[in-house]
Amino acid sequence: MDYSIVTAPLDELHCDCMIVGVYQDRQLSPSAMALNNSFNGLIKNIVNRGDLSGKNGETVLINAVPGNNIQRILLVGLGENKPLSAKNYKKALLAAVNSLKKPKIESLVCCLAESEVIDRDWQWKSRHIIETFNDAVYQFTELKSDKETESNIQRISIVAPEAELALAQSGLLQGKAIAEGMELTKRLGDLPGNTCTPTYLAEQALALGQKYPSLAVKILEEADMAALGMGALLSVSRGSRQPAKFIILDYQCGEKNAKPIVLIGKGLTFDAGGISLKQAPGMDEMKYDMCGGATVLGTMLAAAQMQLKLNIIGLIPSSENMPDGDANKPGDILTSMAGKTIEVLNTDAEGRLLLCDSLTYAERYNPDVVIDMATLTGACLVALGRVASGLLGNDDALCDELAEAGEIANDSLWRLPLWEEYQEQLKSNFADMANVGGKDAGTITAACFLSRFAEKFRWAHLDIAGTAWRTGQNKGATGRPVPLLSQYLLNRAHTDKA
Repeated sequence: MDYSIVTAPLDELHCDCMIVGVYQDRQLSPSAMALNNSFNGLIKNIVNRGDLSGKNGETVLINAVPGNNIQRILLVGLGENKPLSAKNYKKALLAAVNSLKKPKIESLVCCLAESEVIDRDWQWKSRHIIETFNDAVYQFTELKSDKETESNIQRISIVAPEAELALAQSGLLQGKAIAEGMELTKRLGDLPGNTCTPTYLAEQALALGQKYPSLAVKILEEADMAALGMGALLSVSRGSRQPAKFIILDYQCGEKNAKPIVLIGKGLTFDAGGISLKQAPGMDEMKYDMCGGATVLGTMLAAAQMQLKLNIIGLIPSSENMPDGDANKPGDILTSMAGKTIEVLNTDAEGRLLLCDSLTYAERYNPDVVIDMATLTGACLVALGRVASGLLGNDDALCDELAEAGEIANDSLWRLPLWEEYQEQLKSNFADMANVGGKDAGTITAACFLSRFAEKFRWAHLDIAGTAWRTGQNKGATGRPVPLLSQYLLNRAHTDKA
């Protein structure tokens, strides 16, 4: 998709369709009014006859427009004539792009950034047009013989006044980077497990390193992990014919001695549950169990494109979890890289085994903060649905910063408690801890397990089991939480510079 910012008068622009806003009570946005005047009251006539009430998310496509410059006009309802909430702005954008995917439209001019949004500037509004439109037109056709996509949209121009051009251009750069990061994350998630193996994931990381000189990439093999004592991680891959990979991405564009931000993403490319075998219905969706790792790749791509002045480390422990004669068995006891022993009561609670050794490995970077993300627990989906990702951590300031970034990015988090009482559920008669804490508070006890390996740094855990992909008829990866993490990094780059 090609994106640009334009400042020329509307009647000088050429496009297949121009998108303008209409408020309730037949009130036109400035761009809608300008077009109405250019076309002899065309828009007023349509609004006055009741074809559009102006309710947020309503759309009407005008297919016949006088003249040759603008072929169509899309009217988008914005609700009451007052500043929009961030969510309602996104709702209007999503309604606009979804209504334009089927018509034979290649070039768009979007005027919706002129809408006032509460506490948001032109940078944010321009960026979210790109993120929302790019997300909406994405389709996974890579493995189909018919590559035809639902949308024909190729070029999108965002109208901005000269006075706001610098902010809009900055939003353009951010939006393109984050949208591309989301697209990589979605593509990797949507690939099947027989294609996107741990080796394939490692190859994608190496390709990123070749494309962006600021990214140094290193891959640890199973022998390297064994030498480091990563007994928890390696126990997961024992049941698979696919060798585990430990992927390291090193982005050093901040101050030379500044402590890095470490991002850790669970990269389980397929999860059958191991000996604690999952039920067959829906098991195909366990190809999405690597979305945490894919998120790290997407976020590192976005950071490199935006050339953020930060030091960032990305760690992706990648494996499969399969049943086999050599697989983990319930009752087995493992020794982690930290030297702590773990009784495996459920082999399907394997993500925390990948992450705990990764958290220990992160200590060598003397990190400022460590943030892990994983499709870790079905309990999080039960608790929060598919709206918010779960947030837990050992540092209030870090959790607050992530929650704030989520609000700005329209990629919400909801914090759950990490109280000492929950740690009791992980007691084991035979090892330092069990890998599960029973049926109660599953998301919290999973984070309690991880917290035992994150005692030496500020740490936050994102459970994205409900938000990393959609199920049902619209099944597919969402690219979350790339927007959230990208916003956190943008905030950090601004704060650290200040």
